[in-house]
Parts: sequence; structure tokens; C-alpha cells
Amino acid sequence: MKVWELTNASLDQAPRRLKRESKTRRKEDMKILWWVSLVFVITNVGALAEEPQLSSPRVVFQTNHGDIEFGFYPSVAPKTVDHIFKLVRLGCYNTNHFFRVDRGFVAQVADVASGRSAPMNEKQRREAEKTIVGEFSDVKHVRGILSMGRYSDPDSAQSSFSILLGDAPHLDGQYAIFGKVTKGDETLRKLEELPTHREGIFVMPVERITILSSYYYDTELESCKQERGILKQRLAASAVEIERQRMKCFP
Repeated sequence: MKVWELTNASLDQAPRRLKRESKTRRKEDMKILWWVSLVFVITNVGALAEEPQLSSPRVVFQTNHGDIEFGFYPSVAPKTVDHIFKLVRLGCYNTNHFFRVDRGFVAQVADVASGRSAPMNEKQRREAEKTIVGEFSDVKHVRGILSMGRYSDPDSAQSSFSILLGDAPHLDGQYAIFGKVTKGDETLRKLEELPTHREGIFVMPVERITILSSYYYDTELESCKQERGILKQRLAASAVEIERQRMKCFP
């Protein structure tokens, strides 16, 4: 049987070998950390580069649970933006409602042709009946994003759209994204807390969530005339707020 003798020389070499191995491991760890950091930076810079530019108009929906403001992505879905903004300017979403609130998924606005409690005039009806070609993009479905509703036909979108209440990657590239919420996340959270019931695939609020009124403004206004127009809209919005309080206190 061989007996290994530990000489003074071998004892002296052991610490040196351990130091070399430790130094090598540190270098390898630093390389790994550097590559991980590089991938993280590239990924996040790419995500920032993909963030679409909002145009200057803003739309405000006044619901019986608070206001929701959103902006548009005309570079992503120009035809969809033009159509939805025209519906807003015509007042088509007034007295409409959110027919679906699925917590952590979507709050969906009903089609204006069937969802309004007030009748539409001829001009409103003509615009509401239009269908929009599906403008699908690489923008991701995350909380706050506005995404068009449609039937199985990719070009069947009309006026119904969803506000995302959470990430939904399975919708990416399948539904047209055209904007995002800029203010009113606290209102969305209120909607998520409301009682619901299920009808088929839809989770629906027990009580109607009404869009009492809507108005729009431009974040880059310079004209006094335009500012006066916005003031008139906000005065009308104040009347809606009074009505909202009346409904709450004297149902």
C-alpha cells in the first residue's frame, strides 16, 4: 500500500494553488456578471426604443366611478386612432358602458351601437357602423394599454375596445393596440373591486358602469380659442360630476 508523504514543499504549494484557483474563479464570475449586465441593458434599451410616441390629444371618459384619461398611438394604428377619436368627437361614447371587467385582465367598453342608453343620430350611427382593418403591431399588451375588440375576422373592429388591467402576452399581435391610459389608474382599480358575475367567457359587472360623458383636449394648445373650447367642455364635465354625485346620494 502506498503512503503519500506530505513534504514541506507540497504544503507550501497548496495555499498558492488555492489562491490561483480563487483568482481564476473570480475572473470567471466577473465575466458572467458582465455578460448578464450587458444583456439586461440591451433588453431594456430595446424595450424603451419600442415604446410608441403618444400624440398630443387626450380623451377623458367620465364614469360613475371616476375619470379615465387616455392618449393615442397614431404611428402604430393610424386608421384605428382616426376612427376612435372621431367617435369621441361625435359624442358616441356618452351614455355607453363597460360591459366587462375581468380583474387583472381587461375592462372592455361596449360597442356604441348597442351599448348606449341614449339613441344615436344619423352621423353617429354612420361612423359607428364602420369596420376598421386590423392594425396589428409589436407593441405589448400590458396594464393600461388600449386594444380594439373584434370578432374572429381580423378586420371586424368597430367601436368596442379594452383597457388592459394586467399583462396579456397571448393577445400580442392578435388585437390592434392604439393607445394607453395616461391618468385614472385609481379608477381602474375601483372597477376591479366591483362585484361581478360570469356569463359564458365574460366576467361582467353586476351593476352598470356608465360612461356618463366624455371630452377631449390637446396637451400642446397655444390658441386662446382652443383653450376656450376646452373650458366649455370642462364646464360640461362639471355638470356630469354633479349628476354623478346626485346618482350616488339620491339613487
